[in-house]
Amino acid sequence: MNGASGMDRNRILILCDFDGTTCSNDMGNTIMNRFAEGWREIDRSYYTNVIGSRLAYLQIQPLFKGTKREMVDYALGEEKLDPYFLSFYASCREKGIDLKILSDGLDFYISSILQKHGLQEIEFYSNRVVFRDDATVSIEFPSPRNGCDLCGTCKSTILEAHREAYDLIIYVGDGYSDVCPCQKADLVFAKPILSEKCRKRGKACIAYENFRDVGEILDGILADTEDAAGSSPRRRR
Repeated sequence: MNGASGMDRNRILILCDFDGTTCSNDMGNTIMNRFAEGWREIDRSYYTNVIGSRLAYLQIQPLFKGTKREMVDYALGEEKLDPYFLSFYASCREKGIDLKILSDGLDFYISSILQKHGLQEIEFYSNRVVFRDDATVSIEFPSPRNGCDLCGTCKSTILEAHREAYDLIIYVGDGYSDVCPCQKADLVFAKPILSEKCRKRGKACIAYENFRDVGEILDGILADTEDAAGSSPRRRR
């Protein structure tokens, strides 16, 4: 990403979804396919809007069988971090643009994958898994919420909590859990499922395939903003 010296970059925040966004594959689905037999039937109720993700997790919770070590090792072997995320994040740091991760996924694989790639400093919000000695788990929902229990992680509430600290909040996502926060973001990058949801709600968004696209498009937007801020009326000669 190129510089945007015309803006106070300390007041730009990029919020990224994790599964299908920061990580190209959906690690939540990958983990449940391996360690939570029978979860797909519950998941169908979620994707058809019969239940929210919070209730879906509570119903899937007793299906989990495995130790933390087993699940972490499996996640690290299966993860596919977006190939351009490392360079994108490095550029954000260089330019003073803040980046955080908002996920309706599970904390143990997010933290493990970030650490694997030297990204453990990135702040993230997610649901929490408590591993028990008998290879069962419980799922907790530590993120703040504003009177809505549909999602495990209320991304909209977290976004709004950062509103006063930033002039521009950019959201990068791909799916169902990103629909609500996108309505509150100033600029949205969306993969096809999210893009269609935004279109139906009249929310403008920018299509992208990976973080190289996000970086290049954002470069242009910030450069245009810099040019506009630095321009002045021409004098007649």
